[in-house]
Amino acid sequence: MDKSNSRVSESLKRPPLVTGKKTFKNITDDICSLTEKLPGWGYFSALFTVKSLFLFYIIVMGLIVARGMGLMGVNHPVGWGTDIITFVFWIGIGHAGTLISAILFLFRQKWRTSIARTAEAMTVFAVMTAGIFPLLHTGRPWLAYWLLPYPNQRGPLWVNFRSPLVWDVFAVSTYATVSIVFWYIGMVPDMATLRDRAKGIRRHIYGILSMGWRGTARNWSHYEITYMLLAALSTPLVLSVHSIVSFDFATASLPGWHTTIFPPYFVAGAIFSGFGMVVTLMCLVRLFVPRFKDYVTLNHMEAMNKIIMLTGMMVGYAYASEFFIAWYSGSDFEQYVFLNRAAGPYWWSYWIMVSCNVFIPQVFWFKKVRRNIIVMFIVSIFVNIGMWFERYVIVVTSLHRDFLPANWGMFDLTFFDFGALIGSFGMFLTLFLLYIRTLPAISVAEVKTVAHD
Repeated sequence: MDKSNSRVSESLKRPPLVTGKKTFKNITDDICSLTEKLPGWGYFSALFTVKSLFLFYIIVMGLIVARGMGLMGVNHPVGWGTDIITFVFWIGIGHAGTLISAILFLFRQKWRTSIARTAEAMTVFAVMTAGIFPLLHTGRPWLAYWLLPYPNQRGPLWVNFRSPLVWDVFAVSTYATVSIVFWYIGMVPDMATLRDRAKGIRRHIYGILSMGWRGTARNWSHYEITYMLLAALSTPLVLSVHSIVSFDFATASLPGWHTTIFPPYFVAGAIFSGFGMVVTLMCLVRLFVPRFKDYVTLNHMEAMNKIIMLTGMMVGYAYASEFFIAWYSGSDFEQYVFLNRAAGPYWWSYWIMVSCNVFIPQVFWFKKVRRNIIVMFIVSIFVNIGMWFERYVIVVTSLHRDFLPANWGMFDLTFFDFGALIGSFGMFLTLFLLYIRTLPAISVAEVKTVAHD
């Protein structure tokens, strides 16, 4: 009986969230040392590469602003092109950070501790990257302040509060503000740790950032209350922001857009793509910072892969239900749009989307695959490719053939479209590489609470 009970207790034991039998001192040294030592040539090579891509992005954007939107592929009838597609893509990427940090925190999921900080940083950088595209798409970004409702001297010219495009501004700016505050508040105790270990100018910088933190009971009480309130405030934003983004499409009368499934469909897709990007970044962090393997374990990666598989099936269900509702509606226009997506001139983009988002993630049904770093990295790349093509399919295949055949046209990506898309990754990765060497990429305080569970 004793042997059988011991086997049962072993099978019910939770997998460790920190491996390597780390002491509290080991945890502090491992996480803080990344910000205290001079990076190697590998880091500088990667930083130079992504900064070159970022510089290319700035040049492309500058030319588009100077010469006009005619440099991009937008035309009649496809008035929404790469800018809106990539905007929705990056907003979706930013959802996983808030989900991991806020919702999993409220549900007391301890496996979030090692990945929450980097996921929050990813959220902030993705939203910063996304915010540029709508401004660029207006063609006159210097007039972007017209979107803000404030007392002005422009007579009767006010924003149209019935437009989802205006609510995009409110939702995304609110989401960005709360995400930055949530991310920063979570780092305050670790900033104080870096301050106490640093010397010279670094000590003064981290001293300012730590906001006078002393680690007293009063500090921790106020911190925990504030963090809980911010988590509760952030949770509805996960649902509201991408729902409002979906209204950009769903409130139109265009077949393929005018559908009530878009809000939950977009939210599920955002979580799907966001976790895909988190897995991509965590695979790279584990590769280039070997000591982090003890904190970002295969158990963490497996949990995220399960969420990717689940949300991938939800997205696949949304794809199938769109076809069913188009058939069930009896509307010739609606039916044609979806047949055109699957078998029309842009059939290749539709089947890339379905393959990457529905079929490929199904390999995670097998445990050995879920715990294989190489396979999960490849799958995460395909997930992000598929989610960009999802937005491409929604925008282009709905616009290029509408109600009137005389109004039909084609949309072709130009050099500047590719430059804006690829260059945006240069901006995102530049911010991420700078962050990982200057701020604690893993929460020291939270990891210590689960180190010996």
